[in-house]
Amino acid sequence: MTLAIFLVLVAAFGAGFIDALAGGGGLIQLPALFATFPQAPHTTLLGTGKLAGFAGTSSAIARFIRHVRLDWSLLLPAAGGAFAAALVGAWLATGVSPERFRALVPLLLSFVLVYTLLNKDLGREHRPRVLSQNGRWLAAGTAGIIGLYDGFFGPGTGSFLVFLFVRLFGLDFLHASASAKIVNAATNAAAIILFGLTGELYWLLGLAMSVCNIAGAQFGSHLAIRRGSALVRKVFIVVVFALITKTAWDAIRLHL
Repeated sequence: MTLAIFLVLVAAFGAGFIDALAGGGGLIQLPALFATFPQAPHTTLLGTGKLAGFAGTSSAIARFIRHVRLDWSLLLPAAGGAFAAALVGAWLATGVSPERFRALVPLLLSFVLVYTLLNKDLGREHRPRVLSQNGRWLAAGTAGIIGLYDGFFGPGTGSFLVFLFVRLFGLDFLHASASAKIVNAATNAAAIILFGLTGELYWLLGLAMSVCNIAGAQFGSHLAIRRGSALVRKVFIVVVFALITKTAWDAIRLHL
């Protein structure tokens, strides 16, 4: 078990690193938790993973806001909508198994990947759109949909958020990645609150994972700021492809 815990902590570091760059850290962190604690309730493991993810995401935000100018008129409605919806999603997860929806995830991620590859200039330049009141409602609503998904299930949430900010709001990949962290922190906080109230989290393990996740997030955010949107776009494509492969295999294995 000692070796297994060590591998979980290593996975938490890797998750923080990948999440800071392009999202998708759950691809590494959650499978490690489920493999180490196969008998634990899924809500306990989801909540424990969210605790580590929230810590790493928050540390990445602290670095990003010192170097990247963020549009808070966009992010506050988006984070608010995502937080409220994630509470609902996490509540649903306590009574409905998300496994039955697993097959939809690789299909949605495939659309994101194909669209990004076909539009080679997507997210290369930072051209944020001026938001009207309707634009803020759009931000709250679309981020809310992703927040509902994150509270309920979660794989690929960071990547979906990055794509949202690039495609709908004209951000480049660096600003989109930084913006996604704000919304992702809100959804993680909502899930921690609900899972913490309705089930037992592995608090000591979650705190140890948090330290490792923070270390990875600091490394990843530093690299993203230093290398810019070109690197973030490349990592985003790799992460989305890996997520498609992993979630598709999980869906197939579930029905074998």
